[in-house]
Amino acid sequence: MASTFSVGVREYVKDYIRQNGLLTLSVLAVITGCILGFMLRDLDLSTQAKIYFSFPGELLMRILKMLILPLITSSLMSGLSSMESKACCRMGVLTVTYYHWTTFIAVVVGIVLVLIIKPGYGTHLESSRLGGGQVITSADALLDLVRNMIPSNLIEATFQQYKTDIIPIIKTPVNTGRPNLVYLMPDEDNPKGRMVQLELTPPPDIEYKTRPGSSQQMNVLGIVIFSATMGLLLGKMGERGAPLVNVCQCINECVMKIINAAVWYFPFGIICLVAGKILDMSDPSTLGKKLGWYGMTVMAGLFVHGLILLPFFYFILTRKNPFTHIRGLLQAMVIALATSSSSATLPITMKCLLENCRVDRQIARFVLPVGATINMDGTALYEAVAAIFIAQVNEYELDFGQLVTISITATAASIGAAGIPQAGLVTMVIVLTSVPADDITLIVAIDWILDRFRTMINVLGDALAAGIIGHLCQKDFPPDRAAKANGAAQDGQTAQNMENVPLAEVPLLAGKDCIFEVVGDTVFERPTVYYNICQV
Repeated sequence: MASTFSVGVREYVKDYIRQNGLLTLSVLAVITGCILGFMLRDLDLSTQAKIYFSFPGELLMRILKMLILPLITSSLMSGLSSMESKACCRMGVLTVTYYHWTTFIAVVVGIVLVLIIKPGYGTHLESSRLGGGQVITSADALLDLVRNMIPSNLIEATFQQYKTDIIPIIKTPVNTGRPNLVYLMPDEDNPKGRMVQLELTPPPDIEYKTRPGSSQQMNVLGIVIFSATMGLLLGKMGERGAPLVNVCQCINECVMKIINAAVWYFPFGIICLVAGKILDMSDPSTLGKKLGWYGMTVMAGLFVHGLILLPFFYFILTRKNPFTHIRGLLQAMVIALATSSSSATLPITMKCLLENCRVDRQIARFVLPVGATINMDGTALYEAVAAIFIAQVNEYELDFGQLVTISITATAASIGAAGIPQAGLVTMVIVLTSVPADDITLIVAIDWILDRFRTMINVLGDALAAGIIGHLCQKDFPPDRAAKANGAAQDGQTAQNMENVPLAEVPLLAGKDCIFEVVGDTVFERPTVYYNICQV
């Protein structure tokens, strides 16, 4: 009896380790990194020592970023090439519509919470702004977004994207100085006061001009649009495009194999990555006093949107338990928490959807890369909260029209936010149309913490969207070609190994074009020529 019990426990432990071992190690790595980071803060390490300590975490980020480009291009090109144009168009419309809808809902949630909690009133923060500086306008930022959709150089798009630069031009005044009469107030040395003439130099006139520039970030949006276009055209080319499709499928399979091998390094890298960020953090108690209510507002919005609204949408549209789907995504969410990059988490999200959630490969190959580019629910919510928080700190009263403007611009800005750490700060200027844009420095200190949690919501939104689109479009797509090939191979093997079947023993076989045979849990439809029928 005892031996039977021990064998059962041993088998349970083996199954748990096989299914959840990596997830458990990743969660423990995050906890260990937090504890280790706070313990090492007391040692007052030098900057060089912090760099050395964080090096394994840097390697983790480099591994993940290395896989972004081949995964996006191969997934979209191979996935869309196997779809029919009508079905692909329907899936694309549903995906983009759902993404924009959830992003707008996230913005509304953020605005409602920040107006209820009012974290900015009574908060006095010191801004590090220099004053007088010109920032890029919302129109220029939105035009940059459109320009990046169509990159002028595809090779260049793999490592940089277009960005409008603001250049100050100082105009030398014609008169270097001009006389001015100044009245000096009476004092002990000058009891009656008197007029004096001073020559004052006026400040130079500064004119700001825009010029084309670039930022050293991958233009994921342009790559996604190009890859999707190529995939659709390869599908229409038929046999002529088959060689390139096969190459993309091989690249995609190789990338997934690299991910399967690299995931066992992730726990060690996560420890160093999280601990290194905590070592670079300023005084936590000071941050809590100054930005505690602001951080709580953002976290409350992320909780409501990520754990209430998104699962609710999933249940309404699929009639399935959303938390069963979320359970299979825990590994990707832990990686998102550690890396704060939805693009870097994309390979792990793809792995979780295919292996744990059983989402159709064609759906995942399209929905995930697009979602990692345009679906930033957490970022949109955060930008709306931050804009109104800055207005409250400056005691600006925002009317309904300005709130509508913030909601629209936050939705648009989140589309242009790159899937990299703290990308929301870059696009924040698009949202700050009614409040001082240079007050962004007020929230920089706490942004790295909030960035990790909003990245988790971004990844969760992408994965739930893949499940929803897979359910809504399941009739539009046949099973994967790999599954068909496996089925055909099994058919051929069964046909070769089939023994003679006496006609008297299978009377229903005579006169039939095909029969249905059950092999394990699979039902095969086979033509009667597969069977060697003999008369007895």
